[in-house]
Amino acid sequence: MPDFSLEHQISEELRPDDPGHGPRVIGLDEAGRGPWAGPVVAAAVWLRRDALPAGLQEGLDDSKKLTARARETLFDALLALPPDVGAVATGEASVEEIDCLNILRASLLAMRRAAAALPLRADAALVDGNQKPDLPCPLRTVVKGDSRSLSIAAASIVAKVSRDRTMAALARAHPGYGWERNQGYGTAEHRQGIASLGVTPQHRRSFRPIREAIVRQSK
Repeated sequence: MPDFSLEHQISEELRPDDPGHGPRVIGLDEAGRGPWAGPVVAAAVWLRRDALPAGLQEGLDDSKKLTARARETLFDALLALPPDVGAVATGEASVEEIDCLNILRASLLAMRRAAAALPLRADAALVDGNQKPDLPCPLRTVVKGDSRSLSIAAASIVAKVSRDRTMAALARAHPGYGWERNQGYGTAEHRQGIASLGVTPQHRRSFRPIREAIVRQSK
């Protein structure tokens, strides 16, 4: 289960400019690198370690290990935290940016936007994975960080729920692909939708299955 060990560790290495608070260590994670359609969404979360409600702390985990209902409940609880206890922000990179930059660079761009949208200045960041976004603070990457750091776990939940809601909205605009259920991943339902209805502006043309679908449909 994730805890605050990494946050404590990095805090001990820092001396914040503002003596009125301990180092603010944020967690960063993204959702949506693998799907064939839709944006990639990142979240940045700061949690005050000595004031986080115990029930919320015990519930936070890697978003992939939680049910959809649990993620929604935790998402609402995180957004309801008072500003002196927690802060949450999201950022995204569009399909056009994914196709232009590639999915890795677009994911890092989304993380950078999420961190910039926070209503506070981070003293350090813990980033899920092994790639660092360009941020004006010390960074530490953490492989499987959403299972190790509570800040990253919280970010993984916020990113996942935010993107799922985006894909549900896109599904209403582009029915027939099942995005409200598959979130743009290459499921059988999604593949059938592409075969029947074609490629939409929300499909990632830099992804091989979409490129191949465009070629097939042009013949």
